[in-house]
Amino acid sequence: MRSSAGKTDTLTDALSPILQARGLDLVDLELNGAQLTVFVDREGGINLDELGEATRDVSAALDDIDPFPGRYTLSVSSPGLERRLRTPAHFAKAVGDKVTIRMDAGTANVKRVTGTLQAADETGCTLVGPEVPDGELHIAYDQIERARTVFEWGPAPRKTTKSEKNEKNEKSEKSERVKRQ
Repeated sequence: MRSSAGKTDTLTDALSPILQARGLDLVDLELNGAQLTVFVDREGGINLDELGEATRDVSAALDDIDPFPGRYTLSVSSPGLERRLRTPAHFAKAVGDKVTIRMDAGTANVKRVTGTLQAADETGCTLVGPEVPDGELHIAYDQIERARTVFEWGPAPRKTTKSEKNEKNEKSEKSERVKRQ
């Protein structure tokens, strides 16, 4: 029986050209038992209609190549705001973003680190920031158990006080009176 990694490589090779024909990138595949999740994206993001079309295309391709014995569940999704980073290409695309990395047990002095991804190459990545030990840390990919981008919401909207609301309403009413005259 082929390994899960071999199966995902085969699926990636089969599905990438189909999705590229739609202008979509195959970001990742997850195979958990009888559940296959295909993550797709494009520059500027992807909408629900495009996900529906991609799902139909992927489903038809899987019917043709029949990669699984028996039944399985297919899910086609965007990678979301917080994306898993698994390949050097994923890390390279996330340079400049805030990321969190959980280290493999016994491979580093820290278990989890969060910072800005400053650089990424074929062997590892560099994180910087105030939460990073010594301000900067180079991490080899083989030390990483799990990594993902971290989405940060902008500042919370400022609450308007009652007096500010009243002042705004008074200005609006004045403006209306001037327009009517």
